[in-house]
Amino acid sequence: MDISIHRPQELNDELRKAWHKAMDESPLYANPFLAPEFAAGIGRHRPSARVAVLHQKNEAVGFLPYERGAFGVGRAIGLGLSDSQGLVHRPGVTWNARQLLRECGLAVLEFDHLVDGQRPFGPYVTGTFASPVVDLKAGDGTYAEWLRATYPGLAKTTLKKERRLARDHGELRFVYDERDPVMLRQLMDWKSAQYRRTGRMDRFAKPWIVALVEDLFAVREEHFTGVMSVLYAGERPVAVHFGPTSRTVFAAWFTTYDPELHYYSPGLLMHLRMAEAAGRQGVQLMDFGRGDKTYKDWLKTRELRVAEGFATRPHPVSTALRMWRRPVRGLRNTVNAHPRLREPADRLLKAAGSLRTARTGR
Repeated sequence: MDISIHRPQELNDELRKAWHKAMDESPLYANPFLAPEFAAGIGRHRPSARVAVLHQKNEAVGFLPYERGAFGVGRAIGLGLSDSQGLVHRPGVTWNARQLLRECGLAVLEFDHLVDGQRPFGPYVTGTFASPVVDLKAGDGTYAEWLRATYPGLAKTTLKKERRLARDHGELRFVYDERDPVMLRQLMDWKSAQYRRTGRMDRFAKPWIVALVEDLFAVREEHFTGVMSVLYAGERPVAVHFGPTSRTVFAAWFTTYDPELHYYSPGLLMHLRMAEAAGRQGVQLMDFGRGDKTYKDWLKTRELRVAEGFATRPHPVSTALRMWRRPVRGLRNTVNAHPRLREPADRLLKAAGSLRTARTGR
């Protein structure tokens, strides 16, 4: 196996076409987070981004996007943002994980959403987790008819809340692919406030993530399109979502809503509207990504499995990183997996967020 290293935003047309071909040949790699367009977006804002291209008989057959830090510490590209990671390859291609790391100049490669079927990375997996998905149906009727047929248990309550929202704030209007950049800024403002309110790290306090989202919003390609959806009541935006879609997979990414309207469950309304609209567009799957959320349990039709871990080769850095990072991940996973631990932790984070908001006024 010959391996060459490239900056993702500098791949030529031939290599991008080969990458797209590998995506098309396996449903495992259809997620837009595995597309070269996502890697290129990260590369434009993260100088450490690279792609290892695997060649057999002078043909590009595999692509591993990653970020290389100091001392050979590597991470899946967009770690912390991406809900799907791995080496995208043609069917039947195998590789040696240690050789791959050596060619990439890595002592260790960290991942937390590794897709299924990555056997050479299997020995380095420290845990696997459910990633809820929705199998989308293309309907020809109205939204209400689709909702009653797809989610009969939720339909009555949801339609009642939508009617109440329309009565109180104006007729509902849903735009699946909203191109107004003002609404993208609204999404980031609302989401930033939500992060602070709930005690989470504010991703949109990082300028490079703001720039990345603005960048991806402009991408309109077959294997990656930045789609922003907005639910309006009258002229008032109620909920906003931004995420990428490929030809067949819609990745639920950043969803937020007007906190003054939380009584109407605007986040749930948004996900239902997006699922119906994406199905009409021919998308086959909505991927919610790893994580325990009540709405995911309500809406999912099945689960995929994703893995986390550290691929390593013999090196002092890899040993030190495992000793430091693995216990931290293990503690977080234990808390998230048990409601008796997760719920008090959430309350503590929200209390901390409230104190911070009161102190800073933001």
